[in-house]
Amino acid sequence: MEKEYSKMKKLDREFYNRDSIIVARELLGKTLVHEVDGQKISAKIVEVEAYMGIEDKAAHSYGGRRTPRVEVMYGGAGFSYVFIIYGMYYCFNIVTREEGNPQAVLIRAVEPIEGFDLMAQNRFKKLYNQLSKSQIKGLTNGPGKLCNALLIDKELNGEDLCGSKLYVEEGQGEKFTVISSKRVGIDYAEEAKDYLWRFYIKDNKYVSVK
Repeated sequence: MEKEYSKMKKLDREFYNRDSIIVARELLGKTLVHEVDGQKISAKIVEVEAYMGIEDKAAHSYGGRRTPRVEVMYGGAGFSYVFIIYGMYYCFNIVTREEGNPQAVLIRAVEPIEGFDLMAQNRFKKLYNQLSKSQIKGLTNGPGKLCNALLIDKELNGEDLCGSKLYVEEGQGEKFTVISSKRVGIDYAEEAKDYLWRFYIKDNKYVSVK
């Protein structure tokens, strides 16, 4: 179950300050970490979506829209953009590109690495070894689920991902095949709904939609 992982290099600002499609693909296999009250929760990123900002009809910043909700995306690379959907589920995004260019990557699914019991308690009020097979599979296989499991909420909107609380580390460098597909839940986005800007690790059981 839980493995011992040595301290890995934290991704720096330069990693994030690039095109969202490039960053999205390269985030696969990296380790998302949230340190909470001296305890570490971490998980491998296995599914992402790129949002390309002003020109992308699926992006919150399409057309240069600039509201308090999306303002963090205009502030530069390497910060978190957390928003709520359906009034109850949080979604965690990583802001990319330079100041004034509001692109981001949505983290759609992760595979647990450390803090299994914490994640299980956060999601199901149980210890990990008390979970059913379906609960294990459903622990972090969606954007709202992973935020719940890793305790990512609106308070972390605008968090500096180059800091020491919420950040991304280099992964273990394992080999995997990347699948490209349409993004999920954006049927309103006209031609943008067909862009193959969703990327996931082939055959990973935590991917939200195959």
